[in-house]
Amino acid sequence: MPSQILQISHLPPKSSPSTEMMFKSLIYDDPSTTLLSSSSRFGDDHHTISSTVKPLLSRSSSYNGGVTAKKTSSGGGLTGWYQNRRRRSNSDNCLSAFPDGTNGTDGGQTTIGQEVGHAAAETFLLTRLCLKLLSYLGVGYRWITRFMALGCYAFLLMPGFIQVGYYYFFSPYVRRSIVYGDQPRNRLDLYLPKNSNGPKPVVAFVTGGAWIIGYKAWGSLLGQQLSERDIIVACIDYRNFPQGSISDMVKDASSGISFVCNHIAEYGGDPDRIYLMGQSAGAHIAACTIVEQVIKESGEGDSVSWSSSQINAYFGLSGGYNLLSLVDHFHSRGLYRSIFLSIMEGEESLRQFSPELVVQNPNLKHIISRLPPFILFHGTDDYSIPSDASKSFAETLQRLGAKAKVILYEGKTHTDLFLQDPMRGGKDEMFEDIVSVVLGDNQELIGKSVDRRRLVPEFMLKLAHWVSPF
Repeated sequence: MPSQILQISHLPPKSSPSTEMMFKSLIYDDPSTTLLSSSSRFGDDHHTISSTVKPLLSRSSSYNGGVTAKKTSSGGGLTGWYQNRRRRSNSDNCLSAFPDGTNGTDGGQTTIGQEVGHAAAETFLLTRLCLKLLSYLGVGYRWITRFMALGCYAFLLMPGFIQVGYYYFFSPYVRRSIVYGDQPRNRLDLYLPKNSNGPKPVVAFVTGGAWIIGYKAWGSLLGQQLSERDIIVACIDYRNFPQGSISDMVKDASSGISFVCNHIAEYGGDPDRIYLMGQSAGAHIAACTIVEQVIKESGEGDSVSWSSSQINAYFGLSGGYNLLSLVDHFHSRGLYRSIFLSIMEGEESLRQFSPELVVQNPNLKHIISRLPPFILFHGTDDYSIPSDASKSFAETLQRLGAKAKVILYEGKTHTDLFLQDPMRGGKDEMFEDIVSVVLGDNQELIGKSVDRRRLVPEFMLKLAHWVSPF
């Protein structure tokens, strides 16, 4: 059925931000959540890092070259040895993640051995984090049934996952695990168009995963689709709970966006045509990031390394933007209140990390003019995050004078829009809605026909729709 579109008002012009950035110290200082092996490509240094970086760095500038570490008192004995080792490991891993020391910014590819080592390190880390997560979750019937449903769901979509996985690992147009920061999982994947003629528009994508199981590879299907339409996609990875809390996730997303804004030209992207997108929990994180950014630019927080004016529009897919109204709903769906509040750093922080509430702060009226247009996509049969969440946020932005609209897809669930529909092949309604915005008035590219083949038989997609735990 055709989607419902709620239009909005025009956006006032934006102004430019300042050009300095300061990273705050991490909330988590638990060495058990970090790999300590010097051969690991992860780093976790808990001293304060500061840098001065201008937006849209030139090619001759280095992302890491401007970063200087402030020394902290490490003490002696085992504590001093431990902190010094972590400091050395962090420096080695972040500045020399690629064999040529380029940190992935000049297009160098990693070897198969390095890919295997990186995958093994990630698997080991994620396994430890999953075990720690289980200690939070306990063994309740809701989680048991959810995991069983998830297993059936993944099995039914496996034919599609295998094909997408093959593309992800073997396509020469996918650049995996480019380092964008100095924290664990500060990496992103780039999906590049085959056509390299002229600078391309860019979509910076923050994946979902209930703030717990998010991973950059979850965006590979979207990346493949958009790159076929001459759009570069950057899938940004970030720390999940319990490795990090919501402020760590927002900080990682901001660092990833900063990297895209300052370096995407080196990969053929147009730094003046960048779009920010998030799905589910990723939509929430991305919305928090852009709102926090405009607050910083207004002089209400730290200085910045990228500008909200570089973001042409925000795409929110199946996101939740008012946590106070969703905490009980999540609890009923199996994301228990105690866990959710741990992710969000306590009940007192729910308002701070609810973009819909933050923009209504009377003291922040001046930030509205800096916000990019917000385009929210949602299925009407989404039970994980009801579509009312997107409608309410769009209405709030409208009332405040920002430009926004919500597009509803009748009968679609939380995963239909992101997984089942793209795997069905043929024309994808939401995908075409995104392309029409990104390509703008380029009618030639908008009308370009891309024959999307079916990845999964229809009966398996319908069964997956029925058993989906989301």
